[in-house]
Amino acid sequence: MLDSHWPVFRLRIRTPRVELRLPTDDDLGQICELVLKGIHVPNFMPFGFPWTDVESPQLERNTLQHYWRARANWSPEGWSCNFAVSVDGVIVGAQEVSANSFSQLGEVETGSWLGRDHQGLGIGTEMRAAALHFAFEGLGAVFANSAAWEDNVPSHGVSRKLGYSTNGETRMKRRDGVSRLIRLRLSRETWEPSRRDDVEIIGLDECRDMFGAPSGDQPGGGAG
Repeated sequence: MLDSHWPVFRLRIRTPRVELRLPTDDDLGQICELVLKGIHVPNFMPFGFPWTDVESPQLERNTLQHYWRARANWSPEGWSCNFAVSVDGVIVGAQEVSANSFSQLGEVETGSWLGRDHQGLGIGTEMRAAALHFAFEGLGAVFANSAAWEDNVPSHGVSRKLGYSTNGETRMKRRDGVSRLIRLRLSRETWEPSRRDDVEIIGLDECRDMFGAPSGDQPGGGAG
């Protein structure tokens, strides 16, 4: 089994509503189908890189390459964990947690998307909360960072609910125009008072070294 050689495949983050797991190739087929159904309306681009602005079959091929590239480039010094998010066993979106030099900096970046049929149901908040629990409780992170275009109301709403503070902004190219990208930051100290007791992390001890994270019995270490 591949998971005996790549134990991050056994990692699970579960809440009462969602499960996050690294997708297998079979799961990637479902993710491609979800992407084809649509993530956003055509006149709105939520992503910094407009990867959804291509047609099938290139869209599916690009999606597969993105996930395969993240696996191939993974190291404890730089990793991107592209979780598939499932509700009642059905994949509904993706939640990324990534880091560079995590063992030294203790900081992660997050990004996510949901299929259009699954938006507006509170799933976005739940999956980000699960990712933050994984980062702070599981890996022992000290900061979690995110970013969103100034007009991405749903993303900013999730960030406000979870306690992020603004951390500057930058002007960036967005399709054929220019928009303000708002940077957001959440500290461990701010997150601690809202720590949930209904999030379960399974299988982390087997792959903790792949994240450059301290062991569970060291300061900053979390549940396995």
